[in-house]
Amino acid sequence: MSTILFDKIVFGPIHSRRLGISLGMNLLPTDGKLCSFNCIYCECGLNENHRTHSKLPTRTEVREALEQKLSSMKAEGIAPDVITFAGNGEPTVHPEFGGIIDDTIATRDRFFPDAKIAVLSNSTMLHKEEVFQALNKIEDNILKLDSVLDSRIRQIDVPNSPAFNFEFLFKQLCRFNGNLIIQTMFLKGEVNGESVNNMTEEEIEGWISALKQIRPKQVMIYTIDRETPVKALRKATKEELDAIAERARKEGFDVTVSY
Repeated sequence: MSTILFDKIVFGPIHSRRLGISLGMNLLPTDGKLCSFNCIYCECGLNENHRTHSKLPTRTEVREALEQKLSSMKAEGIAPDVITFAGNGEPTVHPEFGGIIDDTIATRDRFFPDAKIAVLSNSTMLHKEEVFQALNKIEDNILKLDSVLDSRIRQIDVPNSPAFNFEFLFKQLCRFNGNLIIQTMFLKGEVNGESVNNMTEEEIEGWISALKQIRPKQVMIYTIDRETPVKALRKATKEELDAIAERARKEGFDVTVSY
């Protein structure tokens, strides 16, 4: 399996399917994966196969690494479209996440004020006020919603906390009053001998109903693009994704699709 792990705090820039020229930020250890989900499709692999043995980078280390990279990009005449927090797991689990976002905004404004700041989050830490406030400060607050069914969330996203469920997630997403982007991975296949498919009519209908109440400024839908740790997974087809996107667009949502 081709697992993708990042060995630096700042990586790239890379060309993102959804974000353009993206400079990546990894707030997690560089020797493995640290995440509050254990998604069956994660390009970083499963948590149990990539245990970390090093510490999280400090707020100072993150700021200095970003300053150095943006300075060199400025000298080379390369401008990022977006500075994206993703990396080896869930970025919002970092205990200094709020301060790091403040530093990133200030550093961005010095070097590339037109660049956006994005956070790709699995939505598990939204109950922490510092995380909630920090995400409200950035341009692209991209939050995961893979299903409205608890059984499917446990099957696809595999949250570490048994208390994590759709009701909790939904309430947190609604708190943003529309200042968020919803990102959903659609897939099908088999896991642990059971069928997996989050494109059932029940789930799509429930997903659209949830979107109407969450009121995101944008919806990103996508499917598997790289090798997955669970082998028997398959991409959603272009026709399936287009049909889902069309239903959401009919409800007035700005939908982008990555095949």
